[in-house]
Amino acid sequence: MRLLCSAGFTFAMLLAAPAFAQDRASRTGDDDYHTDEPIIVTAPYVRSLDILGNVSVVEGEQLAQDIRGQIGDSLTSQPGVSSSSFSPGASRPVLRGFSGERVSVLIDGLSAIDASSTSADHGVSIDPLTAERIEILRGPSVLLFSSQAIGGAVNVFDRRIPRGIPESPLHVDALASYGSAADDKSFGASIDVPLGPQFVVHVDGNYRDSNDARAGGLIYAEPLRQRLIGLAADAASDGDADEAARLTGAANSRGRIPNSASTSTSAGVGAAYINDGGSIGLSFGYLESDYGIPPRADLGEEPTISSRQYRVDLRGEVDLGDGLFEKLRVRGAYGDYAHTEFDDGVPGTTFLNKGIEFRTELAQNDRGGWRGASGVQYSFRDFAAIGDEAFLPPNETTRLAAFTLQEKELGPLTLEGALRFERSNIKASSTGFDRSFNAVSGAGGFSYALADGIKASLSVSHSERAPSAEELLSDGPHAATQTFERGNPDFDKETSWGGEASLKFNRDGYSLALTGYASWFDGFIYEDDTGLIEDDLPLFQFLQDKARTWGFEFEASAPLAQVGGFNIVGDVTADMTRARIKSAGIDRNVPRIPPLRVLGGIEAQGERIDARGEVEWTDGQDRVATFETPTRGFTLVNASLTWRPLAETKNLSLTLAANNIFDVDARRHASFTKDYVPLAGRDIRITARASF
Repeated sequence: MRLLCSAGFTFAMLLAAPAFAQDRASRTGDDDYHTDEPIIVTAPYVRSLDILGNVSVVEGEQLAQDIRGQIGDSLTSQPGVSSSSFSPGASRPVLRGFSGERVSVLIDGLSAIDASSTSADHGVSIDPLTAERIEILRGPSVLLFSSQAIGGAVNVFDRRIPRGIPESPLHVDALASYGSAADDKSFGASIDVPLGPQFVVHVDGNYRDSNDARAGGLIYAEPLRQRLIGLAADAASDGDADEAARLTGAANSRGRIPNSASTSTSAGVGAAYINDGGSIGLSFGYLESDYGIPPRADLGEEPTISSRQYRVDLRGEVDLGDGLFEKLRVRGAYGDYAHTEFDDGVPGTTFLNKGIEFRTELAQNDRGGWRGASGVQYSFRDFAAIGDEAFLPPNETTRLAAFTLQEKELGPLTLEGALRFERSNIKASSTGFDRSFNAVSGAGGFSYALADGIKASLSVSHSERAPSAEELLSDGPHAATQTFERGNPDFDKETSWGGEASLKFNRDGYSLALTGYASWFDGFIYEDDTGLIEDDLPLFQFLQDKARTWGFEFEASAPLAQVGGFNIVGDVTADMTRARIKSAGIDRNVPRIPPLRVLGGIEAQGERIDARGEVEWTDGQDRVATFETPTRGFTLVNASLTWRPLAETKNLSLTLAANNIFDVDARRHASFTKDYVPLAGRDIRITARASF
């Protein structure tokens, strides 16, 4: 009933809009419908969010080349971004070392409404093939969307609710790719058809199928490999020759990662009415995904997960004229998500999640360099896990928030401030649990133009995060992580103070951006091994202590030469995060923090041909929690060649890429499964992209 009432309220607000206006995003690209410029629409009422947040945009050819089966693995080349890489079918973004509830994965500003933050083995219910643009928000700019997302947010924009009217009678976007490492085949296409000068409909369909991925070396990392060899020796001494042979074979296995295949299918329809006074649009989407969880030879389980989601989205905008407010924006979404975990084909635990979310914003007109927006946001989640391994009781989470972001220009000085109040209620009727939390978060900062193209900025933020239902109520065996997880229903809010400083340079083709950040936490929530055994599994307890995180992100590019018709450009990206628990005599590492990474590339950019070579070096990680194993460093060498057959447009391209050319053994330290799920080995990938 609460879901229906909320949905009705949201829809009523949209219907109440008196007039509708076209989105102001530029249409100055190579066709009549898309733009090649990296326009950020997360906060169109400010100029760039470069004070309170470090924002990256992935779109166009770069997005087409980087797309993988999951959003997390599609963004790992971006500064400050790693991936949980639990399996090829389940991969969530990791931002500045944070994951889970601390990183929001959004669709046009609203949550994915799935169960991906509940456990690392749950895939994100967003098909990357539907993405038109992806924005990565780091730092306090995420206060626009959530107080939970202390680490940042990934905001995916799809095409399902059109933002403009095509000039042609039919507009088509299509993408197809094939990758050799997992026999990965994917295809996606969308069609937009104008039905008159103010109405447009949209249809899309997408399909992906991949086999077991091929590893670049041994499947098992050395610490786990030695454990398997030890167990094989024990089995041999007990006279179990078959078990000894099985474990020895697994320890020395190469080639395909077992049970890592995945398939997904998605489809959507949408429509929008657009005129000079505003816009209103509605879409419906369906996603179905099946993927395996690679097994550990010493545990023997080989689960598969089958998931599906139905989702309805609404978006409206009203032009309010020249008064105090420029626009009224409304977004709403309803999601119905379910997945079932199978063990040897037998259904096990089923996870169900229904939710609704809406937000409305008032964007201010620019008055003497002062602009901004304020709004309210509501979300409701009804979650249940049913089965023998339901480590979390059925629960409901309700959040209501009010927020504002303001910006003021004073010549070379720009000031930004953000404030968010959020009330959360978490209820589990079966256990009698019912708690509410009030979280107040804010940030302020300034930037100063030191010279033409040179800007320095500084910001300070205070964040408060209510503990999640998983952190409060978990109490049971968790097959995905092979642990018995126990929360603490008495947890307080997680609070932090943070600071960021950045220097940005952009002039004459040269660019540089350096950002340093640090945060100090009270009541930081994390999991730790108690050393106890529960239900034949190691008992992991959620704890709360003081913590500190710090790190940096660096990007630079420069023109190196001009050879014939090609511009030779060099670029480099680097990032590093450190995180430690520091409380009452405790001084230890936060688990699964990515190590230092440097990526450098050289690209020849021509009118119709681009060629690129790059090297990604990732340091080993020995700053580990007591229950973690260290991770060896690795170096990946990649190359790509992109051909645009039509000189007059960039919207038709063919890319041939070779990733991990030297077939090295590579593992992400942020992954729960890194010791037995390495990254794919050598992958020859061909991608075709068309927009016309």
